[in-house]
Amino acid sequence: MKTLRNSASALLLSATCLWAGEPATSPKAPVIPPPKEPVSAGLLNDYLRSQSPAFSEWDLGVQFRTRYELKDDAGSFPNRDFISRGQNNSNDYFLFREKIHVGWQPESWLKVFVQGRGAQVASDERDPSPDEDSFDLHQAYIQLGDPKLFPLTLKVGRQEMLYGDERFIGIGDWSNVGRSFDAVNVRWSLGKATWIDLFASNVVIARDDYFNESNDEDLFSGIYASSQEIVSTLETQAFFLARNVDSGSPNAIAPGVGGPSERDVYTYGVRIKSLPKAFGDWDFTFESAGQFGEVVSGGRELDLQSYAITGSFGYTFANAWGKPRVGLGYDYGSGDGDPNDGKQETFEQLFGTNHRFYGLMDLTGLRNTNSPRVSFSIKPSKKLTVSLDYLLFWLADTNDFFYPESGSGRNVNGYGRNPSFDSFVGSELDLLVRYSPTPRSDLQVGYGHFFPGDYIKSSVGRVPANGGATGADWVYVQATFNF
Repeated sequence: MKTLRNSASALLLSATCLWAGEPATSPKAPVIPPPKEPVSAGLLNDYLRSQSPAFSEWDLGVQFRTRYELKDDAGSFPNRDFISRGQNNSNDYFLFREKIHVGWQPESWLKVFVQGRGAQVASDERDPSPDEDSFDLHQAYIQLGDPKLFPLTLKVGRQEMLYGDERFIGIGDWSNVGRSFDAVNVRWSLGKATWIDLFASNVVIARDDYFNESNDEDLFSGIYASSQEIVSTLETQAFFLARNVDSGSPNAIAPGVGGPSERDVYTYGVRIKSLPKAFGDWDFTFESAGQFGEVVSGGRELDLQSYAITGSFGYTFANAWGKPRVGLGYDYGSGDGDPNDGKQETFEQLFGTNHRFYGLMDLTGLRNTNSPRVSFSIKPSKKLTVSLDYLLFWLADTNDFFYPESGSGRNVNGYGRNPSFDSFVGSELDLLVRYSPTPRSDLQVGYGHFFPGDYIKSSVGRVPANGGATGADWVYVQATFNF
């Protein structure tokens, strides 16, 4: 009878455990995930804060970057690009840049930040080199406000500005000197991921051996709104920008140093970008802009009527080795259809970071451009990324110039307005290998080749002494270290 009672008790205990959704065996110990590593504030900050809590209010950092570039037959002097003989357009040089910053944030609503930047060049054929500038003030601003306490934030002083993908407003970090503005910026935070910026600024002009001043004859202002809450799967942005340049701009700082000619350029546009994983393994970006205003050129006042359309989409094979991504992109910036009709239809590309969009060789920008591209990238390891891009270039209008990445259109050695020529400029193949051995270091190796098209061949062929057109090559090696 005792055995029967023991068996019944065991059966009842098992049934009770099963009813509770647990096995009759002994419960397993809970799995405790490993502790997350604290987010690094930088090598120098991590060390100082480990020594004393007083350093938690401070942000100190140093960045060193060095790059070697070789450009053969294009890239240094645009009017000599792609010419077989009689023109020296090959250049190789070393670039060195150091940035040192100090930040102080004693309260959540108060931040002070100062950053110096030095840029040196060795063996550059360009004189003066646009990549050289003695150690100077790059940023110095005070920021007031905490959106958790009050929706308005004020940022005043010399500062970098970047919006969206930096297509129209960016820091130009590829440049050895970069870009900053003397600006006033007010942000109105309307939610966790919704804000509106109002800003007014003057771009800072890098001038070697002199303190860098901003061009007070070149006013850049605007309103920029962004939200990830209007459509939960998208970053949605809209903007209205004004660039008002007075007649004294070219000599505002020193003769020929100030900036562009007189103009009033008004740019309006929208941008949408898919949020990470919102569409599975698909991603896309679309941005368009229109422009109106007036531009003074050659003593004539021209009505500005221009536009740009850009976009890209891609698919990542997330479950495949290396997570390869394939993508397509398209960039269009209008060109001028008639130099004598009192209008300028060439798109003004403002202060964009052009290097990342229109070919790594930096041979053209968004002005008078019609350019599709194919992209491929793969990550053989977490620290290594290999990317390959192939871009095709046509002129949007052959009545307009073939423009370099910045500066005036190519206009000598056969270049100019050549409306009877085929519009196909050529194609560019870019290979980039990027390796990050640590979170604070980055190594890059890149190669590009430009294949001249009918437009370049016909333009260069106008001058027999040029010996016809030739392709161009570009190689670079870069190392960046952050402390």
